[in-house]
Amino acid sequence: MSDSKWKRGRFVGPAACAAFLLGTPVSASSQTLASSQASESSPASILLFGSLEASPAVFVTTGAKLALDRVDREGFVALGSLGGQRRREGALTRDTAVGAVVLGYQWFPGWGVVAAYVGPEGSMEAVSGCGCARALPPRFGLRLHGEVWAHPTDATLFTATLVTGTTRMSAWGRLAWGYRHWDAYLGPEFAFYGDETGYRKWTVGLHATDFALGRFHVRLSAGLQIAGDQDPGPYLTLSVWTPW
Repeated sequence: MSDSKWKRGRFVGPAACAAFLLGTPVSASSQTLASSQASESSPASILLFGSLEASPAVFVTTGAKLALDRVDREGFVALGSLGGQRRREGALTRDTAVGAVVLGYQWFPGWGVVAAYVGPEGSMEAVSGCGCARALPPRFGLRLHGEVWAHPTDATLFTATLVTGTTRMSAWGRLAWGYRHWDAYLGPEFAFYGDETGYRKWTVGLHATDFALGRFHVRLSAGLQIAGDQDPGPYLTLSVWTPW
């Protein structure tokens, strides 16, 4: 396999991941050489992904990325995701389920991947606490999702992701840089999330992206989180993706 195809393969998986959590997303980045080879025998290509963030708030997401040709080639792609979150808001607890199906296009300039998506999203919420519980009506809206995965040099990775949704007037963004070492990209990350309830969350930490565990590829992040009116505390995020 040529060097250009290998680089394309390393980007595609994580770029699927960022669509997850608009509830709070994780990002979509790199499918690997193995996934690229596996997809060569099939006209369609599917990438499965999942994410868990453990902190004072908990976020879980799963989903799939589908390309009619192959996910490591330029062209039209679709992302479907379903996620849930639980967070404290003062004396209340808010549980949210969020789902989306977005269509988009991915470009492969020589230095990385650029992708843009748009599509419908929906959410359901329940608020409990103070001896009462209330389910809110389902809401539907539009999601916009864009990201860049770039190799400034052969040994470095820069990522920028932004996901916005009108259902809850939410926005999530992440910036990360990494240097290839010990079979993973290691470096700092910064992320932000906010929505119409006034909830805001900032995270600053370190990540290890694209290390392999069997057929699965992993991103692990840890650091400090500041969310709402809570005291600063730790967070840990695990993202996994694999070709199907």
